[in-house]
Amino acid sequence: MAVPVAFFALFFAYPVTAIVGRGLKAEGDWQFGRIGEVLSRPDILDVLWFTTWQALASTALTLLIALPGAYVFARFDFPGKQVLRAVVTVPFVLPTVVVGTAFLALLGRGGLLDELWGVRLDTTVWAILLAHVFFNYAVVVRTVGGLWSQLDPRQEEAVRVLGAGRFAAFRRVTLPALAPAVAAAALMVFLFTFTSFGVVQILGGPAYSTLEVEIYRQTAQLLDLPTAAVLTLVQFAAVGGILAVHAATVRRRERALKLVDPAQTSRRPRGAGQWALLGGVLLTALLLILLPLGVLVERSFDGPGGYGFGYYEALQSVGAGGSSTFLVPPLEAVGNSLRYALVATLIALVVGGLAAAALTRRAGRLVRGFDALLMLPLGVSAVTVGFGFLITLDKPPLDLRTSWILVPLAQALVGVPFVVRTMLPVLRAVDDRLREAAAVLGASPLRAWREVDLPLVRRAVLVAAGFAFAVSLGEFGATVFIARPDNPTLPVAVARLLGRSGELNYGQAMALSTILMLVCAVSLLLLERIRTDRSGEF
Repeated sequence: MAVPVAFFALFFAYPVTAIVGRGLKAEGDWQFGRIGEVLSRPDILDVLWFTTWQALASTALTLLIALPGAYVFARFDFPGKQVLRAVVTVPFVLPTVVVGTAFLALLGRGGLLDELWGVRLDTTVWAILLAHVFFNYAVVVRTVGGLWSQLDPRQEEAVRVLGAGRFAAFRRVTLPALAPAVAAAALMVFLFTFTSFGVVQILGGPAYSTLEVEIYRQTAQLLDLPTAAVLTLVQFAAVGGILAVHAATVRRRERALKLVDPAQTSRRPRGAGQWALLGGVLLTALLLILLPLGVLVERSFDGPGGYGFGYYEALQSVGAGGSSTFLVPPLEAVGNSLRYALVATLIALVVGGLAAAALTRRAGRLVRGFDALLMLPLGVSAVTVGFGFLITLDKPPLDLRTSWILVPLAQALVGVPFVVRTMLPVLRAVDDRLREAAAVLGASPLRAWREVDLPLVRRAVLVAAGFAFAVSLGEFGATVFIARPDNPTLPVAVARLLGRSGELNYGQAMALSTILMLVCAVSLLLLERIRTDRSGEF
């Protein structure tokens, strides 16, 4: 536990505490009265209200659209099912900046809807809601569909034999069994939309602001640290409550059900109704997922002189078209992001692997508290973490503000929870008697881990590495503060290009987003190939 605790203490607790302390202290004294002052401001109340209701609306809309897809993936067997499963998961691993850019190309000025019908939805709440559904569709399909595929259909069939109709059988048997999974999926979607940053910043315009966007505005633009500190505490408390409810829901799901092999529940569609449902899900995937991504790619090739690689070629030069957005060619952001993500993945694997190994040794409250500590980066504003890095890691022996390692460290903070959640169940499943037998034969603890644990968890390590790489590649909230102008990452480069006017900047943003999407998609396909082997399913 020493290495993970030290890592979180130095690169999470210290920066966050420092930034909140600066906001709530005046002349060395704590000014807790500022909390009431900030939360009583009408503009802040509007932000809190919008953050909450758009998250609720996004969650309800996502459940409405994604639950039929969960049923199709759980109960139907059809050609291309594994490919479609990977396709609907692509948005979830995409950076939010790319998601916002894709919907900007579809719904914004000069977008597909604008060209066909003269309709623009950017800077409206509908664009935000649709982008959130696009981003979180896979959460519901994977979470609910994974459990649905393991429910024994004979229970519902037995109720129907006794005279119940199809809907009554579903309501009395299947729905109560699925309720914990639906609740868990809804809580996860609410968490992701409650803390939404990139999507709201790109699509919402100045009229809409979530807590995360407002923290960024108060910190980076207005330099109002007291307000940013209060909003950080509010977001942390809210997300902490969401995670606590989610953990309780997961524990209930694990205790409540007896599951069967998914291979026993999947069959080809029967009848016109089931084929129509399958067709509807395929059409939803086409319009909701493939269309925005396809428009994004199309816009990246649609230059002033017709279709070509003009925008991609412009990425290779500094100041193309009179732009001074970058000190280096924007294309260098590709190499920067890959290098940063690889280093961040290595850090996340080391820290997360050690943390998961420590959590397998059940040691009461200490270990449970450590488990909760690992999830804290998901509940604190990434903007706060990034700005905290700048104001704390500036003195020896941790003078890192000019060091390239600062970006991978921030990205690794987000990757560690994914590593822990991926490796922990597998490590806990390893029989302790195998380790004891190796120790009896004279193996040291390190050799026993190398000879016993590592071969059994190798696949989990690869899956964890894939997740850590994907989330590190797309991290934006903290990186936007600490990425140097001469070493931008892909998400930061896309945001900078979108922040400047001009057709060339817009086209280059589309091209960079397409590159970032392809890198994330390749990572996901490799991850899917690992996950769908004989040893398990995503």
